[in-house]
Amino acid sequence: MLIDGELVPSSSGKTFENINPYTEESIGVTADGTKEDFERAILAARRAFDETDWSTNHAFRAKCLRQLNEGLTRHLDEIRPLLVSEVGTAVWLTRDTLLDVPVARLRDFADMAESYPYEQELPELDFRGVVSKRYQRREPMGVVAAIIPWNGPWGSGLGKIGAALAAGNTCTLKPSPDAPWSATIVGRIIKEETDIPSGVMNVVTSSDNLMGEVLTTHPDVDFIGFTGSAPNGRRVAAAASGTLKRMLLELGGKSPYIVLPSADIQAEAAMAAKLICTNAGQGCVARSRLLLPRERYEEGVEAAAAAMAEITYGDPADPNNYMNPLVSKHHRDNVLSHIEAARKDGNRIVHGGGIPASQPKGYFVEPTLIADVKPDDHIAQNEVFGPVLAVIAYDDIDDAVRIANNSDYGLSASVSAATNEEAIAVAERLRTGTVSINGGVWMHMDVPFGGYKQSGIGRQFGIQGFETYLETKVFGIATGTASESLAWGDPGEKKAS
Repeated sequence: MLIDGELVPSSSGKTFENINPYTEESIGVTADGTKEDFERAILAARRAFDETDWSTNHAFRAKCLRQLNEGLTRHLDEIRPLLVSEVGTAVWLTRDTLLDVPVARLRDFADMAESYPYEQELPELDFRGVVSKRYQRREPMGVVAAIIPWNGPWGSGLGKIGAALAAGNTCTLKPSPDAPWSATIVGRIIKEETDIPSGVMNVVTSSDNLMGEVLTTHPDVDFIGFTGSAPNGRRVAAAASGTLKRMLLELGGKSPYIVLPSADIQAEAAMAAKLICTNAGQGCVARSRLLLPRERYEEGVEAAAAAMAEITYGDPADPNNYMNPLVSKHHRDNVLSHIEAARKDGNRIVHGGGIPASQPKGYFVEPTLIADVKPDDHIAQNEVFGPVLAVIAYDDIDDAVRIANNSDYGLSASVSAATNEEAIAVAERLRTGTVSINGGVWMHMDVPFGGYKQSGIGRQFGIQGFETYLETKVFGIATGTASESLAWGDPGEKKAS
């Protein structure tokens, strides 16, 4: 772990196994941090924020983030197989959003640290006889606690610490026990290959997810950046409410893939089936509800099933395999329980639905297509976080919009039609934070990412995401002799300024 500038074991001396979800075997051990370790990291971050110039030296922060980018880039070929081993990520995805892209984005955070206009002059004000010059300053929050998940540890981790550090905060990072090495690698490179001062960045690992409550309740933590499920997000918010911490909650989704009657039904249904199998469906923006026009429903179901039958899966280190295993046995059991709930609701399992016989080891679930799903059924309302696609029929455009918005979540959506204009007209009616139109890509460093409703609070990335880690302070400065004007008091009464 990285605590107060030193690479250290747990204060208890204990470790926990890091399990490969493909082989089901240990690939090594990780320090099992204690409450005392977390508290020491928080106090180190507090001291670094209060006693160094990290919060005000924008150029130095930019330099350090560029060093981190360069250090991680040098080690990408070493990091890649470790990510595949500890999370089960398909190797082809590591060259995209799950590793290479987040590392490259650190350069953008470095640029923000230098270029962001931290001060803004406001119009001069003559109020009650006092003329004042006013300006607004954006300042870092202070000590940030970043709690990240296992499904995209590099994207979520570097997204949070990149913005937090660029904005001038200090930070303690807690990774999931299912993906601890992604964080400890960052800690080691910070220590060995950057000039980031002691205490500015800390990494504490633990086998116990409940250790996160040390961060969410500690009075010296000013801000919580959390990515995870909605139930866990509610728990974080409740724990943090005692000290009214600022927070960013990036939570789950039950995102719709809406295929309008004018679209190529077969091609779009096949694409939806392929997308839900990306990273084995372990993505918050996964389009897990496929909405098809009722008059062409079976045609779409057949196309989706045919596409699922072609999905290759197995060793995630083999670039010929498209889909990888789920992260753990516990998570696989959870995904299977959702499929069983669909059976009990009378939904039709068209493809998959269980553990593949071809994989004697590994936490795999077959690509699963579930049809005859009603909008309020369990599988239509609950985030499965696996390769499971629920297919729902709609009667007309208004019905499609109602079904799409019939969710506690509002993270993302896709809409496909013969023309962009037709798809946009539907997209504008959706209560989601992002929408893909006819396969359009919205995800990039400059886009604020987040969702409506129980999909979270706040935004990551873009200028809005950077500003999430900043407080606002406003100054009013008397500029000399004030003008004579009516002040408070009786009408007509004049008072000296």
